[in-house]
Amino acid sequence: MCSHQSPSATADRGLAHIVAARPEQGWTLLCDGAIVFDDTGELHADGSVVPPHRGPADLLVAAA
Repeated sequence: MCSHQSPSATADRGLAHIVAARPEQGWTLLCDGAIVFDDTGELHADGSVVPPHRGPADLLVAAA
């Protein structure tokens, strides 16, 4: 891991860089050990979790 070890500070996620990405599976591994999911959830290296933060369902647009 690199010096971006602040798993409890979500605001610091912009400082960490991508180590591995699997867009077909919907996740990205950051250099601080955090896994960021396409649904906006996060799993940190210390085991803490940031649940997905989605907008209200009535604002979602369905593809035709």
